[in-house]
Amino acid sequence: MAMELKTPAGVTPAPVSQTAKRRTLHILKKYKIFYFMMLPGILILLFNNYLPMIGVLIAFKNINYTDGYIHSPWSGFNNFKFLFDTNVAWELIRNTLLYNTVFILMNLVMGVGLAILFSEMRNKRAAKLHQSAMFLPYLLSWVVIGYLVFAFLGMEHGLLNTWLFPKLGWNPVEWYTDKSYWPIILPIVNTWRNVGYFAVIYLASMLGIDPEYYEAAVIDGATKRHQIQMITIPLVRPVIIIMTMLQIGRIFYADFGLFFQVTQNAGALYPVTQVIDTYVYQTFMVMGDIGMSSAAGLFQAVIGFVLVLLTNLIIRRISKEDALF
Repeated sequence: MAMELKTPAGVTPAPVSQTAKRRTLHILKKYKIFYFMMLPGILILLFNNYLPMIGVLIAFKNINYTDGYIHSPWSGFNNFKFLFDTNVAWELIRNTLLYNTVFILMNLVMGVGLAILFSEMRNKRAAKLHQSAMFLPYLLSWVVIGYLVFAFLGMEHGLLNTWLFPKLGWNPVEWYTDKSYWPIILPIVNTWRNVGYFAVIYLASMLGIDPEYYEAAVIDGATKRHQIQMITIPLVRPVIIIMTMLQIGRIFYADFGLFFQVTQNAGALYPVTQVIDTYVYQTFMVMGDIGMSSAAGLFQAVIGFVLVLLTNLIIRRISKEDALF
């Protein structure tokens, strides 16, 4: 028989709201030093990330500089409609998605592969030298990289056309007018610049693996391939998932410098090199229509956010412990 707890005579039970309030005050008092330490980060997050989000209103307005963006007339979804009514809309979305998909796969495979190679190097000085050399291109601006690529591909003074091809008996190639080569050139250049960054991230994760796992595997007769397959990759998998999801969240964004500087903004290459970001710059920013450019940016952000949620949901269905949230 269930026992009922009774309040002693003459004692009035405290209201639930007062109990919760006392508990909250107790928690705030107990952890006040931690909340105080969090305050600068919260303020930075608020003013740097959330307060500027009021600017999304620009995407739904017909901006009038006299009235300002707050009092400018509303345009509804007309700015978005214009973006998709263009003849090149499908071409822009196709180029952006396909290039970013290739970039994600190449950065993943090459980054993990190089990280494994670096982790197996026994000479620490040589390992640091190789890591620094691999990471250096990531620190270069796209303007510098654009001129480096031009030094190789230039028609009159390019290294390939003036030195290598004559030795091989090949005819010079007009790289900046022939669009057939750039779906290969752009992934190579992007991987060359960014793979060092991903390799360093994955390498840092691999160095945190307990060596005892590998020692036990060696005792059991596991080969190096089996160690990588059964120990390294599974333990680095959470970092791989996080890095991949971060890239998926920006799959509708294109690296402006890569597609604008490296290609020298050559009009003949637009069918295979023009992406959403370069189109926004050339069409909307040059025209001064910030409403349409803001609509394109908001579209990219929303789609990226939805893709991150969907990717996390799929990961949660497959392996709940590997999901971000």
